[in-house]
Amino acid sequence: MAPPPNKDDNIIQQDSSIDQNRPISTIVIIIAMQTEALPLVNSFQLAEDANSLFPKGTPWVRYHGVYKGLNVNIIWPGKDAVLGVDSVGTVSASLVTYAAIQALQPDLIINAGTAGGFKAKGACIGDVYLASEVAFHDRRIPIPVFDLYGVGLRKGCSTPNLVKELEFKVGKLSTGDSLDMTPHDEASILANDAVIKDMEGAAVGYVTDLLNVPAIFVKAVTDIVDGDKPTSEEFLQNLSAVTVALGKAVTQVVDYISGKSVSEL
Repeated sequence: MAPPPNKDDNIIQQDSSIDQNRPISTIVIIIAMQTEALPLVNSFQLAEDANSLFPKGTPWVRYHGVYKGLNVNIIWPGKDAVLGVDSVGTVSASLVTYAAIQALQPDLIINAGTAGGFKAKGACIGDVYLASEVAFHDRRIPIPVFDLYGVGLRKGCSTPNLVKELEFKVGKLSTGDSLDMTPHDEASILANDAVIKDMEGAAVGYVTDLLNVPAIFVKAVTDIVDGDKPTSEEFLQNLSAVTVALGKAVTQVVDYISGKSVSEL
């Protein structure tokens, strides 16, 4: 007789091979935009790699150093070689996450960045969230089982003590490769029960789950998706100020992590 279905069968579970009880030594922070990365580079007093760890020709940038006993690495996908803009989106995020894990063997990944928030779910400009779950909203495959694969629902690393100590909001994150939101995307985001949406989180989650590395998702709200202002306008208007809030939040997270194991988070 087959075992009864688990209520969480639709969530692809992480079975990490990393020792959850060993103090965290090396962390990798994946950040999509240089504007988001530089405040943290300065806060942690990190240096840019003179000789890249990554394949020749890739624009990926690593900043690294030691902060409160932790080997801290910030990985930024760099600028598009042709257009000169930040290499945002799921493809770049998944590639740099995979490359960073292979090169650095971190104990923990932090995906930090800005996000849109939904006022209907209580999000406000400048709010900082830890994502409890991540999923895609633009991988629509209307075939049984493939539909669940497309959504790719995954849980973030459980951090009840960190959440209690730092008093961040907690909510579900939905990821897609567009800044705006089509009606189809909106329906999928509602189905994902998301409070925030971004362009990288679920892609990072896919890779960390694949390679069994715990991941935390720290997102600061730049724009209200279901508000009155155009998303692009509000995003650009608030990016600078919210990036400061994001930097403070990630610094608080790293301060809390110092000297602890994953199981203590």
